[in-house]
Formats: sequence, structure tokens, C-alpha cells
Amino acid sequence: MSKINICVVKVGKVEDFVILSLQSGLKVNFGWEVKLIGEFEIPSQSYNRIRRQFHSTTILHHIKSQFKTDDCFIVLGITSVDLYVEGLNFVFGEAKPSDKVCIISIHRLRPEFYNDKPDMKIFERRILTEAIHEIGHLFNLRHCLNPNCVMFFSNSIIDTDRKGFLFCSKCQSKLGILK
Repeated sequence: MSKINICVVKVGKVEDFVILSLQSGLKVNFGWEVKLIGEFEIPSQSYNRIRRQFHSTTILHHIKSQFKTDDCFIVLGITSVDLYVEGLNFVFGEAKPSDKVCIISIHRLRPEFYNDKPDMKIFERRILTEAIHEIGHLFNLRHCLNPNCVMFFSNSIIDTDRKGFLFCSKCQSKLGILK
């Protein structure tokens, strides 16, 4: 597969620089083209008042129903709200490989969330890492046991920062999509 088209959808308010940073990172590191195809308000039914979080699976269903993916190989939703799935306290993202749709949240990727001072370099690296992780799931990659592989499960931001955005050789060999 020579050209990967990733279509991005803003879910709620997301700063333009987030999309631009992601476009640049995916192009430079993997040769993947990224285009913004739309935006929509966060579905109200995705909000859980008890948890004060948004159910990512509900948002994924909304993305799939609202955006046709004929000219997109992958659709990536990006949101700034805190996401969860049943059984976990939070998620940085979720993927639905059968629909080639995934979502990431930048909410917990900001250094300020952890009471650190803002750091654009760290923030942009985290965005790229979590986007590539979810995209990896869309290529049917499972979580990797290598703690330095992008496909390693991030239980905390420490895992995200350690692993970075590159596939280990084992996961990369399962993909025929890199440069």
C-alpha cells in the first residue's frame, strides 16, 4: 500500500495547531497524508454525568454515521474532552478496526493536566504517539509487550512518554504501510 489517506474530524473544540502538528508528524515520519474533513459538536448522549467523562464508543458510532469514508482510508476523530470506555478509568483513545474509525483525546495529553508547565514539544509528541497507536489498531495490531513500542498499552502518561511514536520491529513487520 503506497498512499495512506487519513481523514481527521474535530469533535468539539480542538485548536488548529493540533491538526497541523499531526499532519506534519504523520507526513514526515510515515509519508501519510492527513486532511481535515469536518467537525461536529460532541454528542450529548456520550456524556456520563456521574463520571464527568464522555463515552468514546458512542462518539465513534457518531463519526461513522456522519462521515462517509470512501475517499478516506482511515477516519481519526480528535477531541479535547476526557474519554472513557466501560471498565477503565479513562482512555487516551479508542479504535474500531472494522469501521476504520478511531478517536484520540488531547485532554490528558497536556502537561498542564499533570500540573506541569505547558510544553508544546511534549504535547505534540504525545498527540502523535496516541494517534499512531490508535491508527495501529485500525491495521489490526494488538497491544505489544515491548514497552518502547507505540503499540504498548498506555496505562498512564508515563507509558505514553516512554514509548514514543515508533513501531517496534515486530509490529512494523506486520505492517506493509510504512514508507
